[in-house]
Amino acid sequence: MKLVWSPETASKAYIDTVKTCGLSNESGVAELVSAMAAGWNAKLVVETWSQGGPTATSVGLAVATHHTGGKHICVVPDESSKSEYVAAMRKHGQQPADVMVGPPEKAVEGLEGIDFLVVDCRRNDFARILSVARLGHRGAVLMCKNASSRAASDFRWRSVIGGKSRIVRSVFLPVGKGLDIAHVGARGGGGGGLGGGKGQSRWIKHIDQQSGEEFVIRK
Repeated sequence: MKLVWSPETASKAYIDTVKTCGLSNESGVAELVSAMAAGWNAKLVVETWSQGGPTATSVGLAVATHHTGGKHICVVPDESSKSEYVAAMRKHGQQPADVMVGPPEKAVEGLEGIDFLVVDCRRNDFARILSVARLGHRGAVLMCKNASSRAASDFRWRSVIGGKSRIVRSVFLPVGKGLDIAHVGARGGGGGGLGGGKGQSRWIKHIDQQSGEEFVIRK
């Protein structure tokens, strides 16, 4: 089994998110994130959030899980953030996600089978959160928002994921304040890690000379 794309579900989530959010500071980001989570039929969707942050993306993820029948979990650092998050979601007419309070790195590490994970690059611990995530056997989609403002300009998906998962593709999109996205392959999906695999298939790393983004291509 692996994540399978459904354009119909993605379209429905996109439209519903537009209707729910309207125009906002995260206009474009929320709709895209919602469409991707729904289109990949994500069953366990996890995000990190802290006090003062916008919630449009959270609304989009909530809409997505309505379409997939999945579970939406938001990780916040403290009770104050939780109260603000729940109030903001209710203001949008959304039932708040399951909220976990505590250090995001530890909270995410305690979850198993994550299909879709969204972190904020403005947090200093975003790379550590990604590195400890226990991804689903069908593969996963990992997303960093506010990627254009991140301090770690040398960030690379391979350095975060390591050899535990196979990166099918990564891309940077100039949407909102930047979205950095990686699609991680299903476990045992052939080809093994980034260094190559069994049989005739092999994986070749390519770095875009203009953007500096890293791609992995199957030959």
